[in-house]
Amino acid sequence: MDLESWYKSFFPKTIETADLDEKPRLIYSYHNVIIGFAARLSAKQVKEIEMTPGFISAWRQRKLFLHTTHTPSFLGLQQNIGLWRDANYGKGVIIGVLDTGISPDHPSFSDKGITPPPAKWKGKCESNFTTKCNNKLIGARTFLNSDSPIDDVGHGTHTASTAAGGFVKGANVYGNANGTAVGIAPLAHLAIYKVCDSFGCSDSDVLAAMDAAIDDGVDILSISLGGNRKLFYEDPIALGAYSATKRGILVSCSAGNEGPYESSLSNEAPWILTVGASSIDRKLKATVKLRNQKILEGESAFHPKGHNSIFSPLYDPSRNETDFDSLYCGPGTLSDSEIKGKIVVCSAGGGYSRIDKGQAVKDAGGVGMIIFNTADDGFTKFSDPHVLPALHITYKDGMEILDYMNSTSKPIARIAFQGTIIGDKDAPVIAAFSSRGPNIASPGILKPDIIGPGLNILAAWPTSVDNKKNTKSTFNIISGTSMSCPHLSGVAALLKGTHPTWSPAAIKSAIMTTANTVNFANDPILDERLLPANIFAIGAGHVNPSRANDPGLIYDTHFKDYFPYLCGLNYTNRQVGNLMQRKVDCRSVKHIPEAQLNYPSFSIILGDISQTYTRTVTNVGEAKSSYSMEIALPPGVSVTVKPSILKFSRLNQNLKYQVTFTRRDNSPNSGTVQGFLKWSSKKYSVRSPIAVVLQPKIDF
Repeated sequence: MDLESWYKSFFPKTIETADLDEKPRLIYSYHNVIIGFAARLSAKQVKEIEMTPGFISAWRQRKLFLHTTHTPSFLGLQQNIGLWRDANYGKGVIIGVLDTGISPDHPSFSDKGITPPPAKWKGKCESNFTTKCNNKLIGARTFLNSDSPIDDVGHGTHTASTAAGGFVKGANVYGNANGTAVGIAPLAHLAIYKVCDSFGCSDSDVLAAMDAAIDDGVDILSISLGGNRKLFYEDPIALGAYSATKRGILVSCSAGNEGPYESSLSNEAPWILTVGASSIDRKLKATVKLRNQKILEGESAFHPKGHNSIFSPLYDPSRNETDFDSLYCGPGTLSDSEIKGKIVVCSAGGGYSRIDKGQAVKDAGGVGMIIFNTADDGFTKFSDPHVLPALHITYKDGMEILDYMNSTSKPIARIAFQGTIIGDKDAPVIAAFSSRGPNIASPGILKPDIIGPGLNILAAWPTSVDNKKNTKSTFNIISGTSMSCPHLSGVAALLKGTHPTWSPAAIKSAIMTTANTVNFANDPILDERLLPANIFAIGAGHVNPSRANDPGLIYDTHFKDYFPYLCGLNYTNRQVGNLMQRKVDCRSVKHIPEAQLNYPSFSIILGDISQTYTRTVTNVGEAKSSYSMEIALPPGVSVTVKPSILKFSRLNQNLKYQVTFTRRDNSPNSGTVQGFLKWSSKKYSVRSPIAVVLQPKIDF
């Protein structure tokens, strides 16, 4: 019996008359990611299937959501030198992108100068799309009903070009951020799997695309989407990523856009590279000047030629007591005739996009818009391509404008645009929306792993956002961990090019242990409040691609270790078997605590009893080398490392060390403390962040 026939054998044998409209239908037969299938079934039919021998588990379909030029140079990538030269710009590496599809005619996806895909490539372009494919865009498939891989949302085109778009001169939005747009791995191949539309993405489609990508032969999977948290054995992305990683495919995922709140992460599994979002050192500056001469700085990608910056009356829509949503300037909420000819002051949030707010203001007759942050968004400001003169400012500055408006009978202001400014010394700064740890699904694994550029990122777009005519060279500036994820996917592709034998875990380790922990001003990386960022916001730090290419030592997590790790999470045999796709018995293996996994970081929950963990490092630097230990102690915690010196005599040699964490008598009663452990030689510095959650002390 073939696999599909076996799957169908689970279907109910009899269907009552009342169930005729709900006849079971097989949607996908999975071959790689899980032993299982997706089907349309009634609740009654699922109950019947549960009684069938061989049944393990079933779950309802979930809706997943998208986590929505200058960055290569910001990341230190330069033409003809360094990592770009060493990796040959990602030549021959295949990046699979699960997203909303692609705009194949965009110049970012031209195959000029790109070699044919490697012989291992088994993918395809769907029949109605074949003529659109080339040596850059080597695969394009859709997993949505009656659809093509064409991107009618924009998100997929943006992420694909960020990861591997080619060099395109003259990229800009309204003349802002003008320059040559290029992806992180510009000579890499792209395989596109359309799994999302403007309404979101379905579990079954995502899993089917990952199943196909494994067969197709991709090297990297870039997945800028996620949903509400699930345990690994019932999370399709975690399930698919486990199978992909087992086959040597690195899976890069967005951390989510639910920040700045704690424990808001998506994609927490240790076999996934989980990416948070930060700013870059480019600002698209705009200012608002009040009649009292106060000037407040914001950001905007709106900069039309001939904009006349004149003083106009200000309008506060929150005065409308009949519609609470009016303060958010949502479509249909701005009906007051007084808006005509005024600059409207709108609150961020409310579930409306910032572009839609501007359109609502414009439709109501407004001549400009000021969006101010919610209190939690801090100093994160968005450079959106607005449909009218508009800018985005901080909550503090928004309150100052409202105070001014309440202090005078005729408040007026004017908006001016200064354009592109390079050289923000505070960069990179954590974006407010970037999701934070601790990791709920597995507290002993520190997440996110890394941060990368995700705020105000310019990349390819299907249509013109600034009314350009007769051009396919169209770009947009958007933000999200959706944007930081493909940056890291591109970096991983470059490292795969220079180190083709490295495992996904080795590539992840190289990225994490060489990350930057300071900004351009050489101060600690800041968060959206402009305070030193918490370890659960930045993970190991900000990606440094060039250093990651030559890390000295790596932590290579062996795939066999995931079995005792998963059993140690107290999963049942059936739940572990879901992930491992075979029958397992957790009694046959010695369970390991989460923090014992050979991970490049430490996440410890510490009470009164000391905890000891082992790590193994592999020498990929200089054959004969000696590394000494440096520790930045988490406050209130003693950390002992044995041995304190690691001496290597050859390449690829493995050495072990033990780390013991002990709570001091003078430690805080509870809370999170952080530090790091660093191995240093004459040439290399290999840093592992440490997060310690102190359990409340018990007084007897």
